Amino acid sequence: MNILGISAFYHDSAAALIKDGEIIAAAQEERFSRKKHDHRFPLNAIKFCMDFAKLKVEDIDYVAFYDKPFLKFERILETYLMYAPIGIKSFIKSMPLWIKEKLWIKELIKKELGYKKMVLFPEHHESHAASAFFASPFQEAVFITVDGVGEWTTASYGIGEANQIKILADIKFPHSLGLLYSAFTYYTGFKVNSGEYKVMGLAPYGEPKYVDKILNELIDLKDDGSFKMNMKYFNYCAGLTMTNDKFHRLFGGPPRKPETKLTQKEMDIARSVQEVTEEVMLRMARHVKRETGMKNLCLAGGVALNCVANGKIWKENIFDNIWIQPAAGDAGGAVGAALFTWYQYLNNSRIADSSTDFQKGSFLGPHYDDAYIEKFLTANKIPYLKVSDDKELVTKTAELIAEEKVIGWFQGRMEFGPRALGARSIIGDARSPKMQSVMNLKIKFRESFRPFAPSVLEEKVSEYFEIDYPSPYMLLVANVKKERRKEMSKKEKELWGIDKLNVVRSDIPAVTHVDYSARIQTVNKNINPLYYQLISEFEKLSGCAVIVNTSFNVRGEPIVNTPEEAYKCFMRTNMDYLIMGHYILNKQEQELLDKDIDWKKEFELD
Repeated sequence: MNILGISAFYHDSAAALIKDGEIIAAAQEERFSRKKHDHRFPLNAIKFCMDFAKLKVEDIDYVAFYDKPFLKFERILETYLMYAPIGIKSFIKSMPLWIKEKLWIKELIKKELGYKKMVLFPEHHESHAASAFFASPFQEAVFITVDGVGEWTTASYGIGEANQIKILADIKFPHSLGLLYSAFTYYTGFKVNSGEYKVMGLAPYGEPKYVDKILNELIDLKDDGSFKMNMKYFNYCAGLTMTNDKFHRLFGGPPRKPETKLTQKEMDIARSVQEVTEEVMLRMARHVKRETGMKNLCLAGGVALNCVANGKIWKENIFDNIWIQPAAGDAGGAVGAALFTWYQYLNNSRIADSSTDFQKGSFLGPHYDDAYIEKFLTANKIPYLKVSDDKELVTKTAELIAEEKVIGWFQGRMEFGPRALGARSIIGDARSPKMQSVMNLKIKFRESFRPFAPSVLEEKVSEYFEIDYPSPYMLLVANVKKERRKEMSKKEKELWGIDKLNVVRSDIPAVTHVDYSARIQTVNKNINPLYYQLISEFEKLSGCAVIVNTSFNVRGEPIVNTPEEAYKCFMRTNMDYLIMGHYILNKQEQELLDKDIDWKKEFELD
């Protein structure tokens, strides 16, 4: 039986294909359309899933859409009516798309795909919960879902047992932890639904000076993690912005304009809203533990991408085990909706072994074999070296990393979710003091304050970091071990941004943030064998089982999907080598692109 899951029309549209309960394929539309966070109907992602599984539309038994459009429309209408006549501009702007497209999902699916069978509509947070629990390794667990908003719900918790999930309680719009975080994302000058992770990355530079102000004025937080927001300060219910003048007066001025200089104020605000978010998540986690007594926790929803908050929950030992859906945002709703249909609607059995999840490392996207890559290279007269096998491949690549070369690493199936996990990655030497600045400013062209993540052999994680638990999807943050740290001098502590980031703070400085934290990816030899071999080979050569891993793209660009996109990104940046399949490309041997266009004009800055 084949089930197609679809999420669309908010942000990060995606499709997923489930065959007899197994996740066969999943991808975000942005990887094909090259428009970051693409919200449109995911025709390209659907086509990929169908082609990958060699299916025609007649072979699809069910389509599951990740939320209930009419219920969402009801929330939008009621909200506008509540605030009318304020919000009329926003109302007029949003209505045509709803009336023409968003309300008629069933008809749209039939029209676009020629599909004539049943379409199911789980609720938005049911889809999140299903993506977290059904894909997890647990036979029973409690789940927490937290995001901006679905239909009405903005956060929920419940129980997952075998093949069923049940939501026990929720928080409803307009009270939303995700929207609170987005409001501060907007106020600090970053793009909503895109720049939230930048606020998280900025937080360690600041002091929590505004925590009391946020808790006293903006959010009434209860012991059980439930809360109400003071809507007098927010504009998102009826306006075209997230915050209003009252909010701006509370924090001493208007929002920072995008791309202008960051000040200590933005850093302090980022730190403050991050701490409030962590406190809310911790209280929720403690409450659901008290209520259910469950040992295992599953997380999903956009706020579950806040790996610092996840790391705090883990560190408190509230639960024995934790699993977070790697595509925790709306893209993962496509997987959740399809799994919900297979298990909950069709009542198929589910047996989990408590150790291996059903997400397959999230390597669920397109794959390009050596024949395809060589054909592309030959047709375009691109110089390359072909290695004979995986052993030679990882040996040569490990040597290049040890020489502090920056490498585009393009192998196997593309990742599903926002993180590069060793299939579409830019990699480098974590020991190198210069790697942070080289990668940030010459390779990624992104803001200087942002840190990079480490990939570490799973069994070696506790030798480098204060954690002894797998983090395969880069969704837990932990500190570098104390014995590996180097204390900063008083003068160094007063530095800012890239200057502070460039201070050597450990023996793996390229992945150590200014507060000694790191966003960890553990690499398992069975789930990602080639990447595991590469890091193992690098360890033999250098004595270090950690490398730098960042996504294969430039700022504003979706992660590369095809060899053609990988080559173009390689040539537009200062990467030294591109390694695709068994082919090694040296930048020094390449001719400049003769018809290239400025990437900054092609991709809108995120």
